[in-house]
Amino acid sequence: MAAASSLSLSPERALAPAQLEACRARLDCGFAAVQAVLLDCLREAESLLSPPGLNAWLDCARTLGKMGRGPEPVLALLQAWPQVAHSVGEDLLDEVAGLLQLMQKSPNSGAMAPLLQTLPAVARRLQGPDPLRRYLRTVQEVMRRSTVSLHGHHATFASPGLPVLLVQAPRLLGLLNVTGLARWADYGLRHYLHHPERQREYFAVQLPDSRAVLQRERHGTLLADVERQLELTLRGLWQDQNPAPLRAYATGFDGLPAPAPWSTHHTPHDSLCLPDVYDDLNGISGLNRYRLALAHLAGHRRWSQPLLADNLSPLQRLTIECLEDARIDHLLLRRYPGLRPLLLALHPTPVEGACDPTVTSCLRHRLALLSRALLDPAHGYRDAALNECAAAFHALLARDESSTQAMQALALQHATRTRRQSDQLARVFFDNTVVSYRDDNRHLWRFIEAGDEEDSFADERPAAEPETPGLPPRHYPEWDAASQSYRPDWVSLYESLHPRGDAAFIDALLAQHAALARQLQQLLDRLKPQHRVRIRHQEDGSELDLDQAIRSVIDWRAGCTPDTRILMSHRTDGRSIAVLVLLDLSQSLNDAVPGTGQTRLALSQQAVALLAWAMDRLGDPFALAGFHSNTRHDVRFMHLKGFGERWDETPKARLAALQAQYSTRMGAALRHAARSLSAQTADKKLLLVLTDGRPSDVDTPNEQTLVADTRQAVQELAQLGIHSHCISLDPQADAYVHDIFGQHATVVDRVEQLPERLTRLFVSLTR
Repeated sequence: MAAASSLSLSPERALAPAQLEACRARLDCGFAAVQAVLLDCLREAESLLSPPGLNAWLDCARTLGKMGRGPEPVLALLQAWPQVAHSVGEDLLDEVAGLLQLMQKSPNSGAMAPLLQTLPAVARRLQGPDPLRRYLRTVQEVMRRSTVSLHGHHATFASPGLPVLLVQAPRLLGLLNVTGLARWADYGLRHYLHHPERQREYFAVQLPDSRAVLQRERHGTLLADVERQLELTLRGLWQDQNPAPLRAYATGFDGLPAPAPWSTHHTPHDSLCLPDVYDDLNGISGLNRYRLALAHLAGHRRWSQPLLADNLSPLQRLTIECLEDARIDHLLLRRYPGLRPLLLALHPTPVEGACDPTVTSCLRHRLALLSRALLDPAHGYRDAALNECAAAFHALLARDESSTQAMQALALQHATRTRRQSDQLARVFFDNTVVSYRDDNRHLWRFIEAGDEEDSFADERPAAEPETPGLPPRHYPEWDAASQSYRPDWVSLYESLHPRGDAAFIDALLAQHAALARQLQQLLDRLKPQHRVRIRHQEDGSELDLDQAIRSVIDWRAGCTPDTRILMSHRTDGRSIAVLVLLDLSQSLNDAVPGTGQTRLALSQQAVALLAWAMDRLGDPFALAGFHSNTRHDVRFMHLKGFGERWDETPKARLAALQAQYSTRMGAALRHAARSLSAQTADKKLLLVLTDGRPSDVDTPNEQTLVADTRQAVQELAQLGIHSHCISLDPQADAYVHDIFGQHATVVDRVEQLPERLTRLFVSLTR
């Protein structure tokens, strides 16, 4: 593919037409579904990707569009990659593109879209580029083995288990680290390579041995599971109000030692890198191991100063690192003495004389002995140089002179005294020398290399901070009834404020229903809080609580301390209800209602306007919103009125401008509405859904698929304490609406009665 010229998006609030056209030209994709969401995807990518990363992203999408696999892979890449790059970095795009090329050249091209669709959820679980590379290699290995060997034919049959594995990967990575996932997949391939149906069931975790192997591989504490707790630890114990993000790196490679944690302090991409999983060790839980590793990293970031490494030998640098690590541990103990049992339990206890210096390099062994001696006063080691260094170290600590530079001076003296010729031997003694909670100290060293001097003259002009117009998409799962599991991040939902129209139109609609409003007013008056409740035993109040006052006088005359809470106040026994009205704005609302001369949309506007008037009279907090969809990649959620807005000209103007188009992907809209309702503090939370048809969308031919997903979404709302009720304008709704909402559904056969039916229904539900 010919290289396209570089483009850079403007940090202005909206993309200029010329910039948008340049992006369209670079993408060179004629799919209508892609063009419909391109602007929103560009807005999200502008805030998450660098200019080179954005160019590479568009080029990769262009290549996918030329593969002849339809719009699905292109849409998946456009919507998924900015989030993946934000989680693990932009450098992995080439590796993802390489895997897609392999799929395209094999019978597994159908797995390209599932790979990309689940990649954001996978990246969030893995939290680092190294584990994600391992995951991509695992996917490639599953594809290679199950494709080549199936039925003895070479590259003839698609891998039966690969699509299932990709769909299940986010859930599996919540239970396993990436190495455990590779071993679990290997078991399935070895035992079900020639049984396609069983292989699919294995990767769907439906077979007993699949669940058994999953349990066997599950071990340790995953960083993804305790990330929030660790962030709170940084904020609470170390007063780090803006902690660096935590990044995971893969562990468990056969025959290879796990790297030590590290910090990228003083770099543009500041982060704290920790293993993706920690097993319990010496009675210390994985969570406490994470906490101790973070404490050590936080100590370095607070108290260590970088040193120049160019003129120091490896022996000198290792000795400096040993003393500096010990200094950080002691500073941690001064602040939190309760860490001592953890430090001693996780620090190795090397045996003096265990290393033979005639055949092995004992440098690491000597430094491990020194490190233990600096931490444990009861070490019992007899080496004179070691004890002398330990005494000088503690003397510096006692005089508060324990800077990084002081550790360097002491370390150079000790290294000079203890250096041996055998330290150069290739064979190194490693037993009991690794302190697992300490980092690799890369942050401690600076190197002066040719060309570094020019860096000090770099352009320091402040970069304009990009602003993202609109809101980035929210990604919601969708229930797959066939596999009885969620498809993670399956639906992309875009929310926005609905454009305004003429608010006078809504006032005219309300005037048409003045007679109904007068009838409803009587019902509303009965619903308004009327009863006054006494609140007794108050220090401050509006009236004297006579009974309590008499008791206080008796106590005073009896020589006891009287209770001073002798007043009382009153409050109204009010309602505590929050309501969100969600309108289905699909194309069918434009149909005319026979005998009325109005469309379903116009009657819906009248009903919602009257309902909003009633809720405003009652004083209940309420919100109005509408939705429609054009495939799972483009679900639109439009706010008409927020909970914090007044029912005035602004929301009326939005309601007046309603337009109906596209389809009805209801599950995602319900899940998004639940986010707003869950934030309310009301005792009762009610979601009213006004729709005129079955959940459907153009990219889902099986009509039962979205019915099952909507039913699952209603169950999720119930678990959150949100009561949902559906008002359907479809005369045939009895065939499906009760399957979704149970008894919490009302079918309005005569649409012209909608304004009255909807308002009276609300009154009955909130009585």
